[in-house]
Amino acid sequence: MRRTSMLALALVLVALPSIAAAQVQQVADSTFLPVISDPAFSARHLRVRLDEAHHNFHTLEGRYRAFGTLMRADGCELASHLEPFSAESLDGFDVLVIANALADVPDSASAPSEASAFTPDEIEAVHRWVSEGGSLLLIADHAPFGSAAAALGARFGVDMSQGYTGDSLQAAVPGGMTSIAFTRERGTLGDHPIMAGRKETESVGKIVAFTGQSLRGPEGSAPLMILSDAAIDIPPETLSDDTQAMMSKAVPAKGRSMAVALEVGRGRAVIQGEAGMLSAQIVIKPGQEPYKFGMNQPGLDNQQYALNVMRWLGRAE
Repeated sequence: MRRTSMLALALVLVALPSIAAAQVQQVADSTFLPVISDPAFSARHLRVRLDEAHHNFHTLEGRYRAFGTLMRADGCELASHLEPFSAESLDGFDVLVIANALADVPDSASAPSEASAFTPDEIEAVHRWVSEGGSLLLIADHAPFGSAAAALGARFGVDMSQGYTGDSLQAAVPGGMTSIAFTRERGTLGDHPIMAGRKETESVGKIVAFTGQSLRGPEGSAPLMILSDAAIDIPPETLSDDTQAMMSKAVPAKGRSMAVALEVGRGRAVIQGEAGMLSAQIVIKPGQEPYKFGMNQPGLDNQQYALNVMRWLGRAE
């Protein structure tokens, strides 16, 4: 979750809607130390690489430290991927994770570029690698990250809305429609092995996405986080200081999802429109209790969902 405009005050900062963005700090939760009683990869270590070659907003030593901690606890061998994607650089591991990549930022620019983060050759290399048996977790949340990953997503048949998505019927907090709760009770968790887990105790009942974009997967893909009929997308070109104007230009997101799973040749992919839900961060404001969001928020199954995603990609189900 990244706050890039005054939309943060009206939509993005949904968890703490009364706090001005300048007063808020987001930091990694250093107390997040998961214990897994039945690791999936204790015998066969899953080899995972997290992309850090594309100006990624989430890295193993930064906002995705908790993700790395969790995956190592499940038996994964995890390291950063520091090279452009090619047949050679992608050889020798099982799962590639890309979280909130960005294109190069021109020296004269004051904001991240919304061009593709990946060259055409890199996109083809990743698609070929997955088709031949690799597994991909591609995460790209709200603007500008959707634009940066749109071309890679499209190569897998996934359409990214590239803006901000809200769902008033599934708001996780009152008045905060971009913080979206997907629950088994509502029927908005997809019917997929990722949601079922390896056994009943690993099933997912409730997960929250903390502001992201919507997706539409190709025929044959499985939606994992299903938006309601009231869901909307705010296109990136409408982002401005005028919240009323942005809302007037919102388009329906009915029939879309915030995560999809798909088989690609001999490989697998999960493409997800929100990144913060797989982190463990703390929002801090002077004079108030710290607010947790991500896998560390009490009452959610975000941690189990993260494990189940990687176990499905790693064929441990």
